[in-house]
Amino acid sequence: MQRFAPHLGRLAGQSESMAKMVREWVRIRSGSHDVDGLAELARKLKKAFAVLGGTMEEIELPPLETIDSLGRTCAMPLGKALRFRKRPNAPLQVFLGIHTDVVYGDGDHDGAEGPEGGKGGTGDGDVTSVLREENGRLYASGAADAKGGIAILLKALETFEASPFCTEVGWEILLNPDEELGSPGSRHLLAQAASRNHLGLLFEPCLPDGNLVGERKGSGNFTAVMRGRSAHAGRDPEAGRNAVHALAEAVVALHRFGKTHPGVNVNVAKLEGGGPSNRVPDLALARFNLRVATATQQAEALGYLKELEKEFSGREGYGLEISGGFASPPKPVTAEYESLLMAVRSCGDRLGMELHWRPSGGVSDGNKLAAAGLPNVDTLGAHGGNIHSTGEFLIWDSLVERAKLTALLLMRLGTGDIVWPLGRE
Repeated sequence: MQRFAPHLGRLAGQSESMAKMVREWVRIRSGSHDVDGLAELARKLKKAFAVLGGTMEEIELPPLETIDSLGRTCAMPLGKALRFRKRPNAPLQVFLGIHTDVVYGDGDHDGAEGPEGGKGGTGDGDVTSVLREENGRLYASGAADAKGGIAILLKALETFEASPFCTEVGWEILLNPDEELGSPGSRHLLAQAASRNHLGLLFEPCLPDGNLVGERKGSGNFTAVMRGRSAHAGRDPEAGRNAVHALAEAVVALHRFGKTHPGVNVNVAKLEGGGPSNRVPDLALARFNLRVATATQQAEALGYLKELEKEFSGREGYGLEISGGFASPPKPVTAEYESLLMAVRSCGDRLGMELHWRPSGGVSDGNKLAAAGLPNVDTLGAHGGNIHSTGEFLIWDSLVERAKLTALLLMRLGTGDIVWPLGRE
């Protein structure tokens, strides 16, 4: 520890500079669909991350395919991702990532998903501009999730690069603008990163008690489109096929499936459709989220959705189509993953931080990286609370503390004090 202490000591003086960055970043609207706001934030991040050296790419993402309120497939543009790389030929390659988008800020996040459970904006408008500081906390949308995490990643890596221990470690950073939507446009970038790195570090906020997430559930977002047949509600109701009634049955069936399958969570988050009360409605939509604990449950849930489609579409005059999928498979604690968690905990011990990990129903890009074969710890970011709400806050002191944790982990990897991959000589 003695040889790392002088380098970690330099982080102690970075508290105000980190706070200044986060204050600036949270004032920028960067909801997942706010392409202009995300572009403004990207410009500032390119300038901030230039201090690290290496290469930088700004990557166009394919548009998000979604279902509108009329049941039509449409495309929505996404922001650009930023990728930085340095020493790609070093013997150990480390991936570091976090997202630039937030849940609130543009009132346009129906169906969003991400870490620590129930996302989805409520249309509260530009709450990103709400900024208040008191009792060592910053209250602002995206403060903890995850603009504080961006600052931690940057300063930890800057500290590592200034040390003599960095030469044997190459790294890749991905800052993606669509994680709160399930990373539909950047998923292929995560898969590429998983194929060329040995381990991953993600900077989602830690748990409210300061600890890490271990096992994560899998999560999928879906849209059910029920079609019926319109008719006059008074003169000829028997000729109609009420899509709202049928969809209500399907929603009850989904709820029952979750209740009868322990470990499965079903959240029907939004209903749309219908029209004038004197007309039998011919269209209704339900947007819902499924969370599963295992790959087996994921397969069972998908099978059930197919059965549901078949059942309702088999009724005369009706049709049911369910689109979507599991963007984030379950993330179990494998032996390799547990070894990485233990390495992080050992760094915490040296810094006087007692770290543990526990399961979470939330998801992150760590689910996707793990499914692609990259062991990763995904809660190395800021300490805060009330994420995905208008009361979200960041604890200022956690910025330096968490930057020290990652910087120490990187320096120990660079010296071979922590050997990775497992079994490497």
